[in-house]
Amino acid sequence: MEATVLQWISQYGYAGIVLLMMFGIIGVPIPDEVLLTFSGYLVFKGELSFAPTIASAFSGSICGITVSYLLGRTGGRYLAGRYGSWFHITKKELERVHDWLERSGRWGIFFGYFVPGLRHLTALVAGTSRLRYPIFAAFAYAGGLLWSTSFITAGFFLGKEWRKVSPAAHRWGLLALGTGVGIVAVCWLWREARRKK
Repeated sequence: MEATVLQWISQYGYAGIVLLMMFGIIGVPIPDEVLLTFSGYLVFKGELSFAPTIASAFSGSICGITVSYLLGRTGGRYLAGRYGSWFHITKKELERVHDWLERSGRWGIFFGYFVPGLRHLTALVAGTSRLRYPIFAAFAYAGGLLWSTSFITAGFFLGKEWRKVSPAAHRWGLLALGTGVGIVAVCWLWREARRKK
């Protein structure tokens, strides 16, 4: 898959970046960080320009995450209502997720891009829980711009060493995910303990 992604970007340039980013965010197994850092490397080589590359990556990411949000808003809500009881997902649970996203969970949408796997789910969860679109868009699009710019810039400055970015990003992303899950679990246990008292 990686070789195909690199070939697409080399052959189709900005249009290839937009399409690959969009499908990658939706959930197609495309190595997003590799795509972005390689794009930065092409900027380093002079084959692409910096601003259009960032604009292409940003456009693809917001298209993809918006489609995921709409899928959650329509199909996700339907599936949760029809099959949610199988997974103990109730209307009340969805309301709790919605309230959390409205308060502080919106930052999970913003930083979720930097965690492998999480960026594919945040928009679906936000849509399924009916998070208001203006709030979703503000945090999702700002996060997409920061994420795209960060990896493209890293690829540009690393030049021929651009491949070093992806493994490091994957390790740090998994560490961030584990830390986040641990914090959420501790907060939930503490809240449950208080509720029982």
